Amino acid sequence: MAKKKRMKDLTLWERIYLPEVAKGLSITLQNMFRPAFTMEYPEVKFMPQGSYRGRPVLVLEEHGGERCVACGLCSRVCPALAIEIQAGETDREKERYPEKFEINMLRCIFCGLCEEVCPEEAIVMSKDYELAFTKREDAIYGKDKLLVPVAELQDRIEFLRSFK
Repeated sequence: MAKKKRMKDLTLWERIYLPEVAKGLSITLQNMFRPAFTMEYPEVKFMPQGSYRGRPVLVLEEHGGERCVACGLCSRVCPALAIEIQAGETDREKERYPEKFEINMLRCIFCGLCEEVCPEEAIVMSKDYELAFTKREDAIYGKDKLLVPVAELQDRIEFLRSFK
């Protein structure tokens, strides 16, 4: 026959939980006098680093052209089906460009897969984190809202190139 294990008898101090309560109170008192990490958001803006993934944007070159060649890889890889592209033909050096490029920001899950798959570094995740919409139509970003000059995205592009 198997013997039953007997529970350890608790001392008086262990039964009244006084050491544990004192330990918890000491941790609370220590943290009360440390400096606060809270950021006063509307007044103080958060400045993210290059690794931050905000809303996706299209890169606008210095000469005014867009990098996108409308290959459609970003729309195919998007798990939320948030990107819609219609390609157009041109007689310039690049054969194609996006006539229509829309991202539904209500669907976008900010995963960054569109950025990773883009062969031209034409779509990158910016530092923009303030997104508020009053109507559903406002959440569909066209090329007018998506095109951002390359100078504003330089730290993110350098961050991406450090992994290649």
